[in-house]
Order: sequence, then structure tokens, then C-alpha cells
Amino acid sequence: MRSPTVALVLVVLLVSAGPTAIAIPALDTSVAETEPGTPPPAQIAATPTIHAVYPDPIAAGDRGEFVVLSVPDSTVLGRFSLTDGHTTAELPNRTVSGNVVLTDAPVPVRNLTDAPVYGLETAPSLANGGDTVQLQRNGTVVSTVRYRDASEGELGVVNGSAIRWRPLGATARPVVSGRASEVRAFTLPDAPNAPLAPIRAADDRVLLAGYTLSSARVADALVAAQRRGTMVRVLLEGGPIGGRTRTEARTLDRLSDAGVEVRVIDGPYARYNYHHAKYVVADERAVVLTENWKPAGVGGNSSRGWGVATSQPRVVDGLVATFEADAGWRDAVRWREYRRGRTFERGERADATYPRAFEPKTVAVERTELLVTPDNAQRALVAELDAANDSIAVIQPTVGDWDEPLLRALRRAASRGIEVRLLLSSAWYSREANQRTVDRFEAWAERTDAPLSARLAEPSGRFTKIHAKGAVVDRNRVIVGSLNWNEQAATTNREVVLVLHGSEAATYFGRVFDADWSGGKPTVPLALGCAVLGIVVVAGLAARRVRFAS
Repeated sequence: MRSPTVALVLVVLLVSAGPTAIAIPALDTSVAETEPGTPPPAQIAATPTIHAVYPDPIAAGDRGEFVVLSVPDSTVLGRFSLTDGHTTAELPNRTVSGNVVLTDAPVPVRNLTDAPVYGLETAPSLANGGDTVQLQRNGTVVSTVRYRDASEGELGVVNGSAIRWRPLGATARPVVSGRASEVRAFTLPDAPNAPLAPIRAADDRVLLAGYTLSSARVADALVAAQRRGTMVRVLLEGGPIGGRTRTEARTLDRLSDAGVEVRVIDGPYARYNYHHAKYVVADERAVVLTENWKPAGVGGNSSRGWGVATSQPRVVDGLVATFEADAGWRDAVRWREYRRGRTFERGERADATYPRAFEPKTVAVERTELLVTPDNAQRALVAELDAANDSIAVIQPTVGDWDEPLLRALRRAASRGIEVRLLLSSAWYSREANQRTVDRFEAWAERTDAPLSARLAEPSGRFTKIHAKGAVVDRNRVIVGSLNWNEQAATTNREVVLVLHGSEAATYFGRVFDADWSGGKPTVPLALGCAVLGIVVVAGLAARRVRFAS
């Protein structure tokens, strides 16, 4: 429905904003970052074009609609007009280069961008149910965009002849590739000091991103860093499932009282369903985790988790850019403001201890790829699975529906003869659903004679539950990060994932996986088992699909 009172904002793409600027994201279809210092590919044509539309703001009367133009340098906007076929807006007679915002509602728009804002006297409205918008020069159409069914608070970015909708302010991060180096691989609950070591050594900065934070050990390290003059910033989810605990609220109060900047993603402008990423940048070192910043996770008091510490500059810089983009948007609310008038839940204690079978290990990697959701991770991970030529071992707390992209990729791999193993948590709250998943995969494998096996983990006193989210592919690639393998997490959450290329990393995490797959029992290589048992029909064994009990 049209509203003649709706404000139209014309935003000229903010190309060179600093890391905390709130910019309309450029369309980015690249796969990897270029060498440092290399200018980005040209994104602006010789003639201004419509780059995006924002028809349905989160505001009364849709106040704050806008159209984004991609404009070359030294453009005289007064030569152009914008129309929806009903109302035509003449653009201001300004010669602009770079960044400019034109609107008849400048006050709310200044909260959305750091670019200069100029006022429009009149503006066409944009229909939420669909519209056609044209940019004209002297009555001649130079750019046209048609869209349907706008979603509230989402920006429609032009991608060829299609419109890609994303929450206003959402990023379009490319896949970042770090060069050959060494990384520190570790697992939890075996090595609870590994995630904290970089924080404890930081002198310049600590940027900690997480879902929740209730660990006193982590808080101690952050407060100590703040007291020695280190800049410390924390970014968490505002509405974790099950609510925020009283212990966590007290922990965040303590951090805030110590001068640590604590923000949570919350409110009507939130760009992601959940800020579920788990990482920290400490000076020029970063840690990416599968675990939450709480005793059950990084404290080593409950969960099986995976983690990686790296100093690869591109990976570290990519995490910094992700943190700045997420912490700098209007949905990042200061903790003290967020907590006013709120009550918090009683949490469960996690104080168990476990044997430490796997020590952290420094391993060589050929390269490391940094993926984030919803920007690029699911597509990249599906490609990794589709490229497998030998084996895939996946560990997850739970997985998504049968026909979601990552699970289809696992079945495609098994269908072409790749050995696939899927290990899921046996925690009480997910056991029933996970057993159904195991049964369905096993039945499919039996029916199709595919080498795919699935089972629930047997902790056997080594941990309480599976919380790791990772995979080992072809014994030379490792996937590790915060992403639960389901479509909702991949398309609506903020998640961070690393892909480590190198046999040493794969060997380390492969050993952990094998131990968890076997319930901590030693495994016997197939060749040795065959010799001991006196099995001589080698060809028959090679053709037989090995089955694993659920």
C-alpha cells in the first residue's frame, strides 16, 4: 500500500567509510580477498545506477524509505530525477564525489550513515508490496529496478536482474584466505587454558565476540587486560535461547564496572536472529571456537569442543572487520542500557572435571579460510564437501532438516563412494531427535548401499556432551567454528568458521574425532584386523560397506 507521506532517502553508496561507519553494503560477489593494499574492482559505472531500495523501514508510516545510487565521481545530481511513475523527485543540483545522502527526513537517516545528508523537498513513495523505480536524465531512463514484496527492515540490493534482500546494515563479507603458517589446535574440555592465553598476553586490544559470557576465568582475564591499559570490547547475543542467567548478568556487570565496553545485539534493528559467533582477537592473534565463553565451554567443565588460535594477518584482520561491522551498528546496545528493568534466569552449574587426553598442538597449515554467515559460509562449505574425494567426518550437536544444503552435500558425497561419518550429541535434550536423524541416515545408506554411517556419541567420562561443530575432509582439511549445520543458522545467524588446509591439522582433529566416534576405545586399523582374523578375501572386504551402530 502506498503512503504519500513516506520519506524517500536517496543514498549515494558509501564506499570508503571507516570501520565504524554505518554504510549501505556494496554488492560483493568476490570469493577471496586480494593482496593487502590492492584497490577493489571498479564498482561504479560511468552513469549513476540504482544500487538498492529500502521500501519498508522499521518506523511508523514507513518513514525513512530510500533508494541507493551507485554514482561516479564529480556527478552533477541536478541532471537526474527519480520516479515511481506517480511522483518524480528532482535531485539537488550538487556536484558530488563519493558519498551523499538525500532525504526529506534527514534526522532519522543520519542515524543510519556517516555520509553527508542533504534534504529533498518532495519524494516518490515506495510500495511495500512491489514497485518500479527509475532513474532518469532529462526524461530518458538510465536505470530501472523492479521489486516485489519488501520485507520490513530489509535492503533490496540489485544483483543483475534480481534483488537480494538483506537486513539493513548486514555485511557482505568475502571469504578471507590466510597464507601458509602455523596455528595452534586444541580441544575442550582437555585444554581450557588455550582460549585464554592470547587474552592474558594482550597489551593493545581484545575484541571478544560470543553468544554468552559467564566464565569468571574469562572475566578475570578481560579485567586484568583492561587494568594494564589494553582496549577491551565485548559483543554478545542479546536474547540467547533460554534467557540470560543471573551469573552471566553479574559477570557482565563486573566487566562494565571495570571499564570494559560490553554490548549486546538486540532490538528491532537486529540484523541477525542470533549473534552466535565465538572468537576473540587479542593484539595480532585470534582464537576461533565452537564453545561459549562459560564454564561448560571454554572452562572445560562439560562440552567437547574444538578451537584454533592463529596469527595469520588476513584472518586476524578479517575477524577485526567482522567485529567492527557488528559492534558498530545500531543494534549493538550497551549492556547497562540493555539490562535496565530486566530479570535474569537461574542457570545450571558446570563444575565437572575430565581427563586431558589431547594437549594443544602447533600444526602447519597451507592456508586458512575465514567464513562468516550469512554472507558466504554455507556456499563455501557445500563446495568443500562436494570436492571431497576420500572421506568426511562430521561432528555436530544436532543437524538440520533432511533436504537442507549441507546434509544434501553429505549424501551426494556418500553416493559417489566417499566414506561419510556423522557423529551427533547424546545429551538428554537432543537425544531423541538426534536418534531419529541417525536412523534416517542409516536407513538411507542401507537402501542406497552408500558408505555413510551415523551415531550418537558415547562420552564415556571424557566429556558430558558434544558441542563441537566441525568436520575433517579427506584427511587434509578441517572445518571448525560456531556454525550448527542447519539452514536457519547458515542464513540468519552471525557465525564464524575457519577452514584449515593441511594434513597436520587434519591429523590432530581426526584423532579427536576417531576417539569420540569409538567412545574413547582404541581403534584397530582394518588391515591389522583382517590379518588377525585371517580374512583373506580382500576383494570382498573392499566392496563391503562397513556399518556402525547408532
